[in-house]
Amino acid sequence: MTGQRVGYVRVSTLDQNTVRQLDGVNVDRVFEDKASGKDLNRPELEELIKFVRDGDTVLVHSMDRLARNLEDLRSIVRRLTEKKVRVEFMKEQLSFTGEDNAMANLLLNVMGAFAEFERSLILERQREGIALAKKRGVYRGRSPSLDAARAAELREKVAAGVPKAVLARQYGISRETVYAYLRAEAGTTLR
Repeated sequence: MTGQRVGYVRVSTLDQNTVRQLDGVNVDRVFEDKASGKDLNRPELEELIKFVRDGDTVLVHSMDRLARNLEDLRSIVRRLTEKKVRVEFMKEQLSFTGEDNAMANLLLNVMGAFAEFERSLILERQREGIALAKKRGVYRGRSPSLDAARAAELREKVAAGVPKAVLARQYGISRETVYAYLRAEAGTTLR
């Protein structure tokens, strides 16, 4: 018996479209995350890993959709192949089963390293562009996630003992942003 063909698609922001990633690919079910690839806390990816069984195939548009760095990519592929699940990357035309030969492992490492390198270049160019824009006086940065009243409310709830993770979910911000607001109150600057 042949297993299911399960798709995984990911975009970094809510307004991006996932349609093109597995367009024309026959799948039985698709798991879709709208989260950064650098973030391993992706609920749909975890659901996919729980869902797939021996004999299933996971189809992903490209390696950078599954992970943004080589270590995470290898870890996710290993988790899937240890369950006897085949992983196929459509763009790279590569498949991994866990019983791969030395060449397949080399390709995973090389292609994963290139995806990580490409991401690093993008971030480097972004930082350079921001620095130039700041010099010209046209870059203002992101606007604060919370206005002053909501930030004060957040600090009051922290002082009352509400867990920071709960507050992050309530306010629709990351835990790091919660900590940034707390540091801002302590006299450091909010990023």
